[in-house]
Amino acid sequence: MLTAVAWPYANGPRHIGHVSGFGVPSDVFSRYRRMAGDRVLMVSGTDEHGTPIQVQADAERLSPRELADKYNKVITTDLQGLGLSYDLFTRTTTSVHYEVVQDLFLALYKNGYVTPRTAMGAISPSTGRTLPDRYVEGTCPLCGYDGARGDQCDNCGNQLDPADLINPRSKINGETPQFVETEHFFLDLPAFADSLGTWLSTRTDWRPNVLKFSTNLVNDLKPRAITRDLDWGVPVPLDGWRDQPMKRLYVWFDAVIGYLSASVEWARRSPDRDAWKQWWTDPSAEGYYFMGKDNIVFHSVIWPALLLGQNGAGDRGGEPGVFGTLNLPSEIVSSEYLTMSGSKFSTSRGTVIYVGDFLREFGPDSLRYFISVAGPENQDTDFTWDEFVRRINFELANEWGNLVNRSISMAHKNVGAIPRPSAPTEADHQLLAVSRAAFDTVGDALGRSRFKQAVTEAMRVVSAANRYLSDQEPWKRADDPDRRDTILHTALQVVQDANTLLTPFLPHAAQQVHESMGGTGVWAAQPEIREVDELAEGPAYPVLTGDYDVEQARWDSIPIEVGRPLAKPTPIFTKLDPELGETGPDWAPIRL
Repeated sequence: MLTAVAWPYANGPRHIGHVSGFGVPSDVFSRYRRMAGDRVLMVSGTDEHGTPIQVQADAERLSPRELADKYNKVITTDLQGLGLSYDLFTRTTTSVHYEVVQDLFLALYKNGYVTPRTAMGAISPSTGRTLPDRYVEGTCPLCGYDGARGDQCDNCGNQLDPADLINPRSKINGETPQFVETEHFFLDLPAFADSLGTWLSTRTDWRPNVLKFSTNLVNDLKPRAITRDLDWGVPVPLDGWRDQPMKRLYVWFDAVIGYLSASVEWARRSPDRDAWKQWWTDPSAEGYYFMGKDNIVFHSVIWPALLLGQNGAGDRGGEPGVFGTLNLPSEIVSSEYLTMSGSKFSTSRGTVIYVGDFLREFGPDSLRYFISVAGPENQDTDFTWDEFVRRINFELANEWGNLVNRSISMAHKNVGAIPRPSAPTEADHQLLAVSRAAFDTVGDALGRSRFKQAVTEAMRVVSAANRYLSDQEPWKRADDPDRRDTILHTALQVVQDANTLLTPFLPHAAQQVHESMGGTGVWAAQPEIREVDELAEGPAYPVLTGDYDVEQARWDSIPIEVGRPLAKPTPIFTKLDPELGETGPDWAPIRL
């Protein structure tokens, strides 16, 4: 199971809107798949090329590499703090990435899917640099929408060129771009219309919005430039091009290839340098791609086109490149936007809550839970501090935290260990049946990337266990210790089950619950940051990785061990001050 996670751009710290799309959903999915026994490879990294990096570097008076180094460390640290269990979170400025991108380009070139042609390119008059398509805005010539970008119109969905826009303007400084004639390599997207259309017709289990959007795009494909006049990026690996200081492969082209290059890098850092093939050339392997909805076209149309071209399977045919026949995506898991006060999260507009700030005050699992249960899975969702406080206090603290605390506390106080059951009643059997059945229900939802449904079903088990304790009243059974112990054993078994069901969502709390239940060792493994050497010439850099084979969590109801000593538990979740819902924290106050 390949979990391919969208690459965050290294021009600043990431906010919670970003991780609601690519981060938390991909990790919940990967953790569940590992628990269910699948061999998972979860990869991504920071996207570090292109004009946006150069623009931000100029603003901070740094070189592009210095800027990329700075924010790669910030983003890697934040994602590690959030508990995202990458097998490799790397970057696009590595020697392996350059090599893989250039090899894939050459395969496309040899098969005739990329060719040079003269085009009109947008140039910033004040800097002389190329303006990327997405940095040019204007009025769509097809539908009249005023916020169309130079690559596509989000209103009508049509592919555009910057020169097509009416009244084009630079998103960087508002100036009117100049359009100059320049030579570039173009990906011949129309040469994939039939093969892409045929492939998309087999994707019947995709989310309907993704499939409809992708199919509509295939009906109007145009050649797309894959090089730019820029000195920051992957060189073009052809004579007459590789030494030109202002010709580089376009960032959108090299970034999507990062899924493959990160897999290759991970394998080269393992005992088996060809291990990446298990996820890329085995036809039975599945690949799930996670992103926000603004990234759909690159993953459902452009990346599959690149793979088809590399495989020699586009409309013109051809021969597979050096990687052999690569697998196309099995599923595109896109999220809608997490908004704030009705507006899309935006650093430039000050509508932003940075991941690092959030983690420092509230910890990782509260954010993971909110995104899972109330995030933008199927529609845009507004983040409010009031809703965040309500979810944490009433669901995590009052429901889940209270169940864990009172079950373990009563068993610790009365027995000092997990008690032995005797003569279970129908009420005991019913609760245990609900708990066991949830593994199929929750697992099915997680397998289909229905995270909101999955966590809601898991919390139903928690609610059922709390009702059971209230009904059975073990604290009133001092004169009947056998019945008391049976009730407590039943409750603790369901705590164990619920903790397993919630582990993909709340891995840090799950480890704490495991230890409170007398468990030892690693229940839910966490990622770690390691400094690694370049595999070729170049500076060392941090990566996110981990040893997830050591974790004990398995997707099954595991019988608890009678007699295992229990200590007095500490609270898992602390209730938040209700006033926070009205004011927000100091670093992200509510603006009335």
